[in-house]
Amino acid sequence: MRKGILERLNAGEVVIGDGGYVMQLERRGYVKAPHFTPEAAVEHPEAVRQLHREFQRAGADVLQTLTFYSSDEKLQISGNVTDITGTQINEAACDLAREIANESDALVAAGVSQTPVYPVNRNQAEVKAIIQKQLDVFKRKDIDFYMVEFFKHVEEAVWAVEVMKAGGKPVGATLCISPQGDKDGTPPGECAVRLVRAGADMVGINCHLDPLTCVRTVKLMKEGLEKAGLKAHLMVQPLGFHTPECNHSGYTTLAEYPFAMEARAMTRWDMQKYAREAYNAGIRYIGGCCGFEPYHIRAIAEEMSPERGVLPAASDKHGLWGAALATYGTSFMTERACREYWENLLPASGRPNCPSMSRPALK
Repeated sequence: MRKGILERLNAGEVVIGDGGYVMQLERRGYVKAPHFTPEAAVEHPEAVRQLHREFQRAGADVLQTLTFYSSDEKLQISGNVTDITGTQINEAACDLAREIANESDALVAAGVSQTPVYPVNRNQAEVKAIIQKQLDVFKRKDIDFYMVEFFKHVEEAVWAVEVMKAGGKPVGATLCISPQGDKDGTPPGECAVRLVRAGADMVGINCHLDPLTCVRTVKLMKEGLEKAGLKAHLMVQPLGFHTPECNHSGYTTLAEYPFAMEARAMTRWDMQKYAREAYNAGIRYIGGCCGFEPYHIRAIAEEMSPERGVLPAASDKHGLWGAALATYGTSFMTERACREYWENLLPASGRPNCPSMSRPALK
């Protein structure tokens, strides 16, 4: 019997999440922007299976189902498919994640995300009905735990937690908000309190902004929980891009979104710094979201290897802090075979006419 998510976290273990699926699959030709609906789980299961396996080999302890935006309502708005239902996608996604997770002791987390009806009418009953339809599939598939993620409004996230909690499994809840709070101006600390009181076992931040900004927001959530006398495990699964603008609306309003974000990609060394900052902040569930590739997850696993006592399989092909460069044979390269070099490098962009920041379409 593999240990459950709360058993691991309660024991003080560092749990490594996986990375971003829909953006990676879009780049590989299996998901269509801008709606990023996950019909690839049905249309191209081999692509989803491969990405699951890459994240697992990189060190992920949890594989999330490709169920982001997987509701009939969102599929209809996107127009991406007309002959595949949300239920079909949810079922296929659960099966794929479980298949690869069973190759190790990884857990499977099934996630729900913000609904298209909330911005229109904020109708609690309609939101909960959409979430419930996904939960019904997750329960049939006996998923290990549930994720409520990518919510801009804590009110909608609370409704989702209430539904998912009834599924009888642990629930993690992450908001895609900035240190300024959710889209209604609710401070991060208050957001965390409301999520925990709704039943969330883990709370934190995912997507929309860069790792260190997300860690800063989780710290604010932690402060709010402490002031309220509440406890929950902390988690963070940020964006894999630099977003120094730190705008309230997140990266989707940057000029480069969605087709030129590569210029903002973070290095593996950025990820090691992020992992250490998250750990020092008391966060024990550390993963990634959009922009996180398998080598980024490997970097987290390598940074956390002293605490975890293990390296991922993918580290067999990677010298820690560039150690393998010592065998290259030229002095300029062997000098780079150390932590000091990579930790202090200020990488050039190679784009002399490009600015370091852009003007977001929204604040």
